[in-house]
Amino acid sequence: MGGGKPARFYQKALLEFGVKEKERDWMGINISRLNAEVVKSVFEKNAYNKIIIDPTKKVNANKNILVGAGYKPGWSTDYVSVLAAKTYGIKTIINLTNVDYVYDKNPNQFPDAKPLTEIDWKSFQNIVGNVWTPGLSMPFDPRASKLATKLKLKVIMINGKNLERLEDFLNGKQFIGTTIQ
Repeated sequence: MGGGKPARFYQKALLEFGVKEKERDWMGINISRLNAEVVKSVFEKNAYNKIIIDPTKKVNANKNILVGAGYKPGWSTDYVSVLAAKTYGIKTIINLTNVDYVYDKNPNQFPDAKPLTEIDWKSFQNIVGNVWTPGLSMPFDPRASKLATKLKLKVIMINGKNLERLEDFLNGKQFIGTTIQ
């Protein structure tokens, strides 16, 4: 669970006051944990009763849903999700985001940006680059992308504002979103 716009808002405010990167990152981590509490509450009876904050330690949960959040400075929640996938032997990550697709370039800057339903990791990394900083707004962060490539993971990007798209994916139907593999 990421921090989203609220995290970036507070991180930007802290930057204006000259607060160091590590402390800005902690702000994002704490907001991701608050967001995770909200999601865990929604799935109350089906979710493990604690937020997973250390993706390298496996928990013995008797629930189908584990909700995770930020872990430590320098690690995006994308990176944390890839580490959790490694820890639990998961091969597919579903990333609910705020866009319908990954695009070949930033659609906010380029009106001719093309939506991509599928993309390989090398091409994706050419789009997102190699550098991650706290509050970076990318479809899936560059550092996490490198590790996902190494682990041969599949990442499904779906707009979380339209949960029927997630339902379509989970039911094996055609869905609106992007598959990165």
